[in-house]
Amino acid sequence: MSFGKMNTQIDIISTAPVKDADGFVTNGDHIVASVRAYKEDRHGNERWANMAAFSEATALFRFRKIPSVEITTSLFIVCGDEQYRIISVEDVRGRGMYIEVLAEKQEGAVR
Repeated sequence: MSFGKMNTQIDIISTAPVKDADGFVTNGDHIVASVRAYKEDRHGNERWANMAAFSEATALFRFRKIPSVEITTSLFIVCGDEQYRIISVEDVRGRGMYIEVLAEKQEGAVR
C-alpha cells in the first residue's frame, strides 16, 4: 500500500463515559487517533462478493498500524461527516505494518 493511496483523513474515536464539572456522567466521544487511510466503499466487484460473511460492511479502511493503540470493534471511525461502526479488524499479511478494517456506515449519526 503506497502512501499516495492513503488520502482520506479519518478519526478513530471511542465513546467512553465522561464526567462533567458537576459530576454527571455522559457518553462522550474521545479521539483515539487521527490518521490518513485508504478508503474503499462497497461495490459489486469480486472482492466484495467474496466477503459475504461481512454482508453488513459498507466500507473498507486500510491504514498504518499505530504504535501503542489497539484497534478493536468497540471503536468507531469518523470520515468527513459520516460515522462507521467497526465490524472486523485484521493485520494485513500478519506483518504488523498495516491494519484493515471493515466497517458499517451508521445512518442518522449526528456529528
